[in-house]
Amino acid sequence: MFPFVWLYKHGICSCQRNHSLLIHAKFRSLLILKHRAREMKNQRETLMCSLLFVVLTMVMNTKVYAHSQYGGRLVELSLSYCLSWRLAEETGNIQGWRTVPIQCLLDVEVYMLGGQYASDLNLIVDQISSYVDEIIMSDDGLDAWILDVDDTCLSNIFYYKGKRFGGDPYDPQAFKEWASRGICRAIPPILRLFQKLIDRGFKVFLISGRDETTFEQPTLHNLHFQGFFGFERLILRSEAYKGQSGIVYKSEMRRKLVEEGYRIWGNVGDQWSDLRGQFVGNRTFKLPNPMYFVP
Repeated sequence: MFPFVWLYKHGICSCQRNHSLLIHAKFRSLLILKHRAREMKNQRETLMCSLLFVVLTMVMNTKVYAHSQYGGRLVELSLSYCLSWRLAEETGNIQGWRTVPIQCLLDVEVYMLGGQYASDLNLIVDQISSYVDEIIMSDDGLDAWILDVDDTCLSNIFYYKGKRFGGDPYDPQAFKEWASRGICRAIPPILRLFQKLIDRGFKVFLISGRDETTFEQPTLHNLHFQGFFGFERLILRSEAYKGQSGIVYKSEMRRKLVEEGYRIWGNVGDQWSDLRGQFVGNRTFKLPNPMYFVP
């Protein structure tokens, strides 16, 4: 017997109206519960999603501390820390780092393979294309663009997959063996940009820090095989520039082009050392690369 029936029979509920209100309230509650149950297709899945949300929220907001490679300071080991690290790295505010922080290896891997890296590239190249459309070219054949090679024109993502996406220190011998095979894939948005520049009549110069003696032929073969035809010149590091930083070396290469009379309208690279120094061009465009740092 429902409690409200017992109350009514024993005279505690003194009027029929109260009785009706109680019944109405109970049925209303049952209808609400029935409606909610119908909306919940799978109670177990809903519960699991709720628990997952709580766990992720706790992880995102949990601050764990450990010694950092940057000066031995304590740093926060959380997902938000890795997002902050990537932002600081991409904006050039963290320099001279040798490896990706161990707590951020998964974050970098997901970024590179999960679609966000490709999305970022497409957005940047769209901006470059809009800029290209605005340029009024001369008829003297001296309008130029500069593109970097590694992880600008050609992707080394499969090589760095074996290096934990930057979790391992740079290995010159291993990279030499990789690059000598000439099997890097083109980065699609950059290949599309390259073809647009060629069609517009720009002289495109590819400037790379790769060693000229070791990599000239495999790099040319790799570029051609991936569809990079029609560039004006591939410039690699000769013996005279060995040991120089990327900024100094590439500044010197650009200076020579300017002295030849070329006007550098744009400069694209994945490292800040591609874009800093002298004679950088009218505009520079930084592509994302959280896997390694080149000084």
